[in-house]
Amino acid sequence: MDVVEINPKTEPILCKIIQYSKYKYEKKKKEKEAKARQHITMMKEIRFGPNTDEHDFLFKLRHAMKFLEDGNKVRAYVHFRGRSIVYAERGEKLLLEFAQELQELGKVEHLPAMEGKRMHIIIAPKLLSKKKSKAE
Repeated sequence: MDVVEINPKTEPILCKIIQYSKYKYEKKKKEKEAKARQHITMMKEIRFGPNTDEHDFLFKLRHAMKFLEDGNKVRAYVHFRGRSIVYAERGEKLLLEFAQELQELGKVEHLPAMEGKRMHIIIAPKLLSKKKSKAE
């Protein structure tokens, strides 16, 4: 048996007489359980071209819906190659339509913005707070 200091900040200092190895094991086990319950938000990317067809758009939209349902953020971007930079308004329209379709599952964090040859938008999940309340 060992004297183990549990909380040195209290007055008087809190100590217990316990088996130190057992205490370390239980503390490590609690930390592992807390880490397993955490949800790490990841950023998923979806790439479009300025001339993306409707079928491709819907296909990528379904992927984005799944990502948002899983609690991940989605970064959608339109990549302009060569002279296609002339169609920047087409890319912006595509991204705004994408955000409109995902309005029920996510909220727009950043509106479409040009960054080099890419125009991107970031959408965060709305359901993240509901999932946490179900887990508790």
